[in-house]
Amino acid sequence: MSTDSRNARLFARAQQVIPGGVNSPVRAFRAVGGVPRFIARAEGAYMIDADGRRYIDYIGSWGPMILGHGHPAVLEAVQQAAREGLSYGAPTEREVELAEAILAHVPSMEMLRLVSSGTEAAMSALRLARGATGRSRIIKFEGCYHGHADALLVKAGSGLATFGHPTSAGVPAEVVQHTLVLEYNNLAQIEEAFALHGRDLACVMIEPIAGNMNFVRASVPFMTRLRELCTQHGALLVFDEVMTGFRVGLGSAQAHYAKLIPGFAPDMSVFGKVIGGGMPLAAFGGKRAVMEQLAPLGPVYQAGTLSGNPVATACGLATLKEIAKPGFYEALAQRTRELVDGLVGAAKAAGVPMVGDCEGGMFGFFFAGELPQNYASVLATDKERFNRFFHAMLESGVYFAPALYEAGFVSAAHGAAEIGATVEAAARALRA
Repeated sequence: MSTDSRNARLFARAQQVIPGGVNSPVRAFRAVGGVPRFIARAEGAYMIDADGRRYIDYIGSWGPMILGHGHPAVLEAVQQAAREGLSYGAPTEREVELAEAILAHVPSMEMLRLVSSGTEAAMSALRLARGATGRSRIIKFEGCYHGHADALLVKAGSGLATFGHPTSAGVPAEVVQHTLVLEYNNLAQIEEAFALHGRDLACVMIEPIAGNMNFVRASVPFMTRLRELCTQHGALLVFDEVMTGFRVGLGSAQAHYAKLIPGFAPDMSVFGKVIGGGMPLAAFGGKRAVMEQLAPLGPVYQAGTLSGNPVATACGLATLKEIAKPGFYEALAQRTRELVDGLVGAAKAAGVPMVGDCEGGMFGFFFAGELPQNYASVLATDKERFNRFFHAMLESGVYFAPALYEAGFVSAAHGAAEIGATVEAAARALRA
């Protein structure tokens, strides 16, 4: 990109006043190289950058824009709410309506609390799990990201079933001393971890479909055994559905596993992204007995000035009403499958190893011979080819996530024209 482009000039300015020039690290293009695009506006399936270039958008604000950008019903709801007031610091009827709407589609939860971000929701769920069980230790999985709360910023320990080490400066080792990091989809490791630490485990937190090592599913045998072990040892199974919630289906990822595992349900769930429709909003919830441990009813403290913000709840409610309409997810899943099949087909025609997977409106692809099952196998895929592909697609007006480790998202605004143009661009890029 030319140094006299508006994107380049904005990035230079941003680096003087914002660390790295961005307010979230992956936006900096560090993984793929080059200058990040500064977005001026968005409409439907497209984003337009500061230089006026238009891109087919497969980030969708990292998942929330399931209806596409600027959906009329959502815009109308947000504008009306803003006219009534931006924030009150007091309860509103819309908070109740949104909670009822979410609970209606997620039968594993009887109560929830609204917060402002996925990080806040995961952090609060973790505290609640510890408070409700009276235990300190937790399990998470390598490659799963649950926000930047201290206790969850950990990498795997040096051996099987050892506790983790901080992955960020500023996180003292003693803060993560109770966090056990295991390999995703590794049955032997969860068996050993529960055998060694089961009586001390407050919870297991997991992305049922991991979206932060691209797109990797938890296998049915793995999830089945995880549920059994949590029940056996009295630990809470916490589903992080910040990405997958209302994105892979109306019942979220847990409904997908409930179809495959009789009687399956998590004990607690964390939601974000889609339930806010693009506004800062998230939630965590579970059974009434657990949720009533929260203040003001119980001893576990959690609070937030902007929790249940009236504009955010209006945006979320309008989004949920649209996606609950008959046929919405069937159409979304079909478009997403057409995209993934098209990309993999283009790669095959070019003689390039590529695999892909998708569920609902969430997808991922890898330059590899088979679908990865854990973080280590994701790391073994062809990163350099991904980087070249990313830039070639960007030059063709297709905006995928600027990192190998991020899932992609299709919206209801993506039609046959957008999918077709993307596959054609991929075919050119893969032949080059």
